[in-house]
Amino acid sequence: MCLGSHVHVTELVLDNCRSGEGKIEGITEEFSNLELLSLINVGLTSVADVPKLDKLKKLELSDNRISGGLEVLAERLVSLTHLNLSGNKFKDISTLEPLKKLPQLKSLDLFNCEVTNLADYRDSIFKLLPQLIYLDGYDIDDCEASDSDGEGDGVDDEEGEGVASTWSGQKNIKMGRL
Repeated sequence: MCLGSHVHVTELVLDNCRSGEGKIEGITEEFSNLELLSLINVGLTSVADVPKLDKLKKLELSDNRISGGLEVLAERLVSLTHLNLSGNKFKDISTLEPLKKLPQLKSLDLFNCEVTNLADYRDSIFKLLPQLIYLDGYDIDDCEASDSDGEGDGVDDEEGEGVASTWSGQKNIKMGRL
């Protein structure tokens, strides 16, 4: 199926679709209208191949094997406001330093990453990333984020609407209300 040179998809959910060689594949700058990209549990080890997506606001990368290389996110995802890195391999605060270059980032999730076991983890992250409002779903005063604060993802969970999946090289794109 040819989507043409300008893809109007704003939300792309590829959760549980295994990536080849731990890299992002098949998502190009043609997806310039993407505002949400979800790659949960796809086996990623690197984000080096993420394309430039100026409108992307929310990136879901939980339950992968990423341990660093976040510089590329700051370079290519300039509008990012929400980043979920839960369940990845981040061990040191220093590996998160590139996120300083994302001025609009207001929510970061690192739940189930080794870095969360460090002493003064929350204070260190809020100090490193002063633009953050929420870390692991809570603000600096340990108040939980409400859905209106953007923790709700705005993605309809209705089956098949606006969901594109790739299974072993075969593309199956379901166009709902896109």
